[in-house]
Amino acid sequence: MINIEVNGEVLQVRLCDNSSADAIKALLGNGPLTLPMKDYAHMEKFGNLGRQFPRNDEHITTQAGDVILSEGNLLVIYYAPNTWNFTRIGKIQNTTEKELRKILGKGNITATLSLPISKGDNEHEDHSITGQSA
Repeated sequence: MINIEVNGEVLQVRLCDNSSADAIKALLGNGPLTLPMKDYAHMEKFGNLGRQFPRNDEHITTQAGDVILSEGNLLVIYYAPNTWNFTRIGKIQNTTEKELRKILGKGNITATLSLPISKGDNEHEDHSITGQSA
């Protein structure tokens, strides 16, 4: 899991089981990452991660709550469908499309990605919930 904080709300993201998600999680092991994110076409927020990550592209149609790696260096949070070749990073949990749209708001945002704060040694628990997003 990773957290994405936007507009004072913390979104929990269940990570996919691929090298792209692993690389982003490893980067966050060094500390939180804050990204300015732009709204695009009233369906997504995207921000440049500042470096290339491994790509595991597949032809998919996104759903609200999908967290995607695009072009190997862009983190994208979808709140509406889009079909293209993307790498799945994860899926926002326990948030409806309506709630997500409200949290993300209109226009550009600032998002802070981080690892969940552990209460003792939760590392093993974290690995048990990591899986392929649907």
